[in-house]
Amino acid sequence: MKVVAVGGRSFVSGFMLAGIEGVEVVNSRKALEEVKRLMTNKEIALILVSDALSKEIRNELTDIRSKNPVPLIYEIPAPGSKQEKVEYRELIKRVLKVG
Repeated sequence: MKVVAVGGRSFVSGFMLAGIEGVEVVNSRKALEEVKRLMTNKEIALILVSDALSKEIRNELTDIRSKNPVPLIYEIPAPGSKQEKVEYRELIKRVLKVG
């Protein structure tokens, strides 16, 4: 199973140095397009998305997560970005469409 990083140049470069495949994108819409494209590849188990790009498309990513449990889409901080608190309980509720 593969892991793929989607984000800006520095985000993707860091993962590529560690041997993880990466897709460089310039904005959130392109990131969403790439995530949708990667979702069709059955060899991919995990898609890492830069939080710098995922903020604007978080609702769309949640919709994708609710329909497709694999590959897992995980948002992580980009280099230099401020880490924000994630409300996993709320995220799970949205994914499961509960409450």
